[in-house]
Amino acid sequence: MLNMMNEPLIQHQQPSTSLNGSFPPTLITYLYVAHFLARWGARMWEFSVGLYMIKLWPDSLLFAAIYGVLESASTAIFGPIVGNWVDSLTYVKVLQLWLVSQNLSFIVAGGTMIVLLVNSALKVTQFSAFILFVILTNISGAVGVLSTLAGTILIEREWVVVISEGHSSPQHLTKMNSVIRRIDLTCKLCAPVVTGFIISFVSLKASALSLALWNTMSVWVEYWLFISVYKGIPALQENDHRRASKSVSDEDQKRKTKLVSSAYFEAWRVYWQQDTVLPGIALALLFFTVLSFGTLMTAALEWEGIAAFEIGIGRGVSALIGIGATIVYPFLQSHLSTLRTGLWSIWSQWICLLLCVGSIWVGNNISSSYMLMGGVALSRLGLWSFDLSVIQQMQDQVPESDRCVVGGVQNSLQSSMDLMGYVMGILISNPQDFWKLTLISFVVVTLAALLYTFHLYRIRKHLFHWEKLILFVKLLTFSSENTQLC
Repeated sequence: MLNMMNEPLIQHQQPSTSLNGSFPPTLITYLYVAHFLARWGARMWEFSVGLYMIKLWPDSLLFAAIYGVLESASTAIFGPIVGNWVDSLTYVKVLQLWLVSQNLSFIVAGGTMIVLLVNSALKVTQFSAFILFVILTNISGAVGVLSTLAGTILIEREWVVVISEGHSSPQHLTKMNSVIRRIDLTCKLCAPVVTGFIISFVSLKASALSLALWNTMSVWVEYWLFISVYKGIPALQENDHRRASKSVSDEDQKRKTKLVSSAYFEAWRVYWQQDTVLPGIALALLFFTVLSFGTLMTAALEWEGIAAFEIGIGRGVSALIGIGATIVYPFLQSHLSTLRTGLWSIWSQWICLLLCVGSIWVGNNISSSYMLMGGVALSRLGLWSFDLSVIQQMQDQVPESDRCVVGGVQNSLQSSMDLMGYVMGILISNPQDFWKLTLISFVVVTLAALLYTFHLYRIRKHLFHWEKLILFVKLLTFSSENTQLC
C-alpha cells in the first residue's frame, strides 16, 4: 500500500510564491474533510472498545481497564519517539506511514472482534484461542491509537502553524485551532451516536463490521485529500524542504545515530526546558480521570443498565458542548488573552464536576448515572477551552525546531496520566466501587487547576484585576440605586 502512495494522486500547479504565498481556499476545506475522515474511524473505536470488553468479560471492568493500560502505556512510552520520528521524516512519508498503520490496525481490531463475537463459546471451548484473539485486538487497537498520535502531531502541531504563519489576520491560528478541534469533537459527537444505535438496534457484530469497512474505504480518500493540501500549499513544501535540509546538518546527524533510549530522554529534556511545562502538566493531569465518556465510564454505565444508544447520546451531548467551547474560545482569547482564558476554563470545568461528586450520594442508580453523565457533559466546555489555550501557548512559545518533539512528549505525558487512570480501574475493578474512582478523579482535577493557577500567578504576579472588579461592583451598585430612585 505504501508503494501505491509514493506518487500523489493529484497534481497542483505550484506558483512561485514565498512561504506566505496564497493558495486556493478549497485546500483548507480538503484539510478539514481529511481530518474529519481520519478522526471518525478513531472515535468509532474509542467508543466501541469499552462495550466490546464488557461484553467479552461481563460484570467486571477488568478487560476494559487492561486494554486502557495497554493503549495508554504504548503512547506514554513511544510518544516522544513518535514526535522525533515526525520531526525527522518528510511530510509525505509521515502521511503514508500514519494513514496505513492507523487504518490497517483498526481493520484488524474490527475483524478480530467479529471473530470473538460470532464465536461466543470460544471462551469456554478454547480459552487459549480466546485469549489470543483478545491480545491481538488489544495490540491492534493500541497501534491504531499510537498511529493517530503521529497524525495529531503532524496536523495540529505542525501543518496548522505553518499554514497560519504570515497570515494577514493575527487570529488565523486561533480560528484554525478551533475548527480542527471542532471537527474532532463533531466526530466525538456523531460517531458514538451512530455506533450506539448500530449496537442497540442491530448488534455488536454489525458495529465491528462497520468499523472495519469504514477504515478500509476511507484511507484512500484521506490520503488523496492530504496530499492535495501538501502539493497545493507552497508553505508546506518549503517548510518540508527546510526541515530536510536541516536534518543533514552535523548536529542532527549525530542525533540520528543515538540509541532510541537516548532520543527518548533527549525529548523529555527539551520538554522540561520549555516555558509551557506547567500548563502542559496541568493539561496532562486532566487525563488522570474516569470522568469522561471513555472506556471505564462507558463500561460502568453499561453495567448500571444504561443502554448503549443512551450512552452514545450522552457522549454526543458532551461533544456538542465541547464544540461550543471551540466557538466560545476565540471570543474569550481575544478579550482575556490566551493565558487568562486557560484560568477561567479549568476552574469552570472544576465547578461542573461538582455535579459528578454529588451523584455519589444519590440513592437511585439510574438517576445517579444520569447525574454523572450530566456533570461530565457540562464540564467539557471548560475542558476543551483549556485544551485549546494550552495548545496555543505551546504553538506560540515553543521554538519551531522543538515543536514536534514537545508535541510528542506532551501526548506521552497525557497518556501516562491516562494509564494511571486505567491502573486505578484494575485495582478498583468492581463497578459498584466506581464512586471511589470519581472522587480520586475530582481531586486530580483540583490539583491541575491549582497548578495552572500557580503558573499564571508566577507569570503575571496577580490573578485578578481587583481595581476593575471593584469598579464593576460600584457601577452595578450605582445603577441599582438609580433604578430604585426612578
